Amino acid sequence: MLNKKQIHICLDEMRKMFPDAHCELRHDNPFELVIAVLLSAQCTDVLVNKVTKGLFEKYKKPEDYLEVSLEELQQDIRSIGLYRNKAKNIRKLCEILLTEYGGEVPNRHEELVKLPGVGRKTANVVVSVAFGEPALAVDTHVERVSKRLGICRWKDSVLEVEKTLMKKIPREEWSETHHRLIFFGRYHCKAQSPQCEVCPLVDLCREGQKRLKKKGRI
Repeated sequence: MLNKKQIHICLDEMRKMFPDAHCELRHDNPFELVIAVLLSAQCTDVLVNKVTKGLFEKYKKPEDYLEVSLEELQQDIRSIGLYRNKAKNIRKLCEILLTEYGGEVPNRHEELVKLPGVGRKTANVVVSVAFGEPALAVDTHVERVSKRLGICRWKDSVLEVEKTLMKKIPREEWSETHHRLIFFGRYHCKAQSPQCEVCPLVDLCREGQKRLKKKGRI
């Protein structure tokens, strides 16, 4: 397991590699971000952005999603995985926003996770990106990189990964660390073909050293 000093070295290298790491889901306000993150479950940001380009032109506020039939909304997001269930959650979410929050997205994590289709990850993204509160959302990239590097244990659950990162990384760095880990996992330490041979972190990475040893590179 990496200690705090080693983790700091890793994050510094990621900062050099991806100085402009940010949320790649296109949105203009907290409401659009909630919808985009909800749609992104088991789906790429690239595909979500393609769908939301037209979706956000048609639907501007919660009322708009309730003025069309469920079937029409499903058709509008049909190219996204789990679109039927996501359409139902969007409509339920919009109803709750209107009846309980005056049509506005709540800025507190404990309120966000009560919304249909919004789990811990989505809530963390929204409070961080939309409201500027420190948060560490653990998606597939964050989990993979954290375990490969040895920041967390292989057997750790997503929640355990989140708690470990929050413990080992200063609170004021949570949000930027979240984006750096995502970019590092999405564009460098990929699931199927991690770029271990040219990785500046390989000397600290247990998984990278194991992979290079198998290939006879070290």
